[in-house]
Amino acid sequence: MRVLVMPGLTLPEVTEEDLARIRAAAGAEAEVVVANNLEEGLEQIGEAEVLLGYLTPELFAEASGLKWVHATASGVDGYLFEAFREAEIPLTGEKGLVGPHLADHGFALLLALARSLGPALRLRGEAWGARVGMRRAAFELSGLTMGIVGFGGTGRAMAQRARGFGMEVRAVDAMPVPATAEVRMVLGMEKLDDMLGRCDVVSVCTPLTEETRHLFNRERFARMKPGAVIVNVTRGEIIELEALVEAIESGQLRGAALDVVEGEPLAADHPVFALDNVVMTPHTAGASQLRAGRNLERFCENLRRYRGGRELVGLVDKQAGF
Repeated sequence: MRVLVMPGLTLPEVTEEDLARIRAAAGAEAEVVVANNLEEGLEQIGEAEVLLGYLTPELFAEASGLKWVHATASGVDGYLFEAFREAEIPLTGEKGLVGPHLADHGFALLLALARSLGPALRLRGEAWGARVGMRRAAFELSGLTMGIVGFGGTGRAMAQRARGFGMEVRAVDAMPVPATAEVRMVLGMEKLDDMLGRCDVVSVCTPLTEETRHLFNRERFARMKPGAVIVNVTRGEIIELEALVEAIESGQLRGAALDVVEGEPLAADHPVFALDNVVMTPHTAGASQLRAGRNLERFCENLRRYRGGRELVGLVDKQAGF
């Protein structure tokens, strides 16, 4: 068995210690090789049986012996081009592992918006002159209701943090997922609009699929509770950006806390940057000093399972998109 490892953004390097762990999990007869760029990957993937890393149509076209792919991305929409989606090759990944740091980031953005940190950071030494307006814009989270759209690992982690801040939490999901101490009943997506009308904060925690692309558009923003806030740390395309700007400018929404946006990276003069009640980071929520290690541990566990013919962990439904 040849295992090809392709480092990337979320797996920036593979140490000798990492390689030793992979070789131990793969077995004495396995060959483990590292491709540090696309060109090396194209040279190596033809003989690879297992891939840890990113996959492109170009790579897949050369992958004649590939039998299993383990992703190094939490959102796997980039892997689901037609040829690979229709191939009978399993895809596993970080499913369920990235919730804590994504939720940390989501709450950091929400708190920055709630406590008027955005204007303070932008104005720096001139912030004192804007103090009155900043105080009037600030609000407390305690007693508010958060609605979570997508109750997987990130949604559950957001619910835990929301309860810690004294918020009531509701959730919907496209799949029948179990309730938690924070959310006693997870409703289906058919209840989304009803939930939105009751929530002061809406947290987008769903993956990007054909069903969730532009899930939040003009019509959906109109159904949200007036003055609500939206948080998004998963995929930008779930929110129609032009409609979001309109909803904030009209006062329908109080603001937005975003790590991802449609069309990123945006031009520096995009209208969204002129909105004081938008707090945004450049798709950095996925960063964690623990992330690569967690995923590598799962990959090694899956290598042992693969060799033993057992079910893999973190398996993606390629047709559903998550």
